[in-house]
Amino acid sequence: MKKILIFLTLVLFMSCSDKSDSDESQSLLNGLSERSIIHDGLDRQYLIYIPNSFAGQSKFPMMINFHGYGGNASEHMAYADMRSLADSENFILIYPQGSELDGFPHWNAALNGGDNKSSVDDLGFIEALINSHSDIIDLKRVYAFGYSNGGMMSYALACYKSNLIAAIGSVSGCMLQSNCTPSHSIPLIKLHGTSDSTIPYNGSNEVNSVDSTLDFWINFNNVNSNPTIKTVNDNGKKIEKFQYDQGTNDVSIEHYKITNGGHVWFDINFEGNNTNELIWNFVSQYDINGLIN
Repeated sequence: MKKILIFLTLVLFMSCSDKSDSDESQSLLNGLSERSIIHDGLDRQYLIYIPNSFAGQSKFPMMINFHGYGGNASEHMAYADMRSLADSENFILIYPQGSELDGFPHWNAALNGGDNKSSVDDLGFIEALINSHSDIIDLKRVYAFGYSNGGMMSYALACYKSNLIAAIGSVSGCMLQSNCTPSHSIPLIKLHGTSDSTIPYNGSNEVNSVDSTLDFWINFNNVNSNPTIKTVNDNGKKIEKFQYDQGTNDVSIEHYKITNGGHVWFDINFEGNNTNELIWNFVSQYDINGLIN
């Protein structure tokens, strides 16, 4: 009898020990952490936030949010913080870190050549980053979004790595590409201010206008070129929403035009949704095949 009791005690101890180890492993997995991967001989860093609801039984969508030129991942997360939204909506959040050029972090938002700021392979870095998490993410629901130079990066991924990306967005960013040939329709949400002096709303000799960028995606996605327009006043700011629907695979385009808005990550409220919610509510409608039925 004594031997049986000792055996049962050992079994119970081992069972509790295994559960504790498993729980500890899960607690280390969830939450915010700083990680890195080696790509093209460089140590590339990124922040990853895995919501507490993630338990490994099912894969979650991924949202990649890019900082602007001269910024960094942690600062960008501070003013474009989507962690609470990731908790409530169940998606994995990534803030990648651009490499430095003369002390300024940046993104190379084009193929190798004169349009890039350096020779660093950022498109390959993001592809490697996505693939490194294929065990926990839904590869049909990877979304790319960014501010300024980070917005340029989301367009680049849509143009050159479209097999990885379901939908994109940009805040105060522009599209550099003229030879963009995605392999599938690309839903787009774009926020831009009319008084942006860094990336002018009407374009310049260096950057495309908002209208020319919208025209490209309207034509590519074959959406209705006559948008539905809504206007709101948000604490004295006039915001116009242009929505282009009924595209290939039921994709759409949304553009938020902020009158007198500058070159910033906008903190706006449109019909009860803040900037982060507008972004997530739009992109999460789609997977890589179009509108999710």
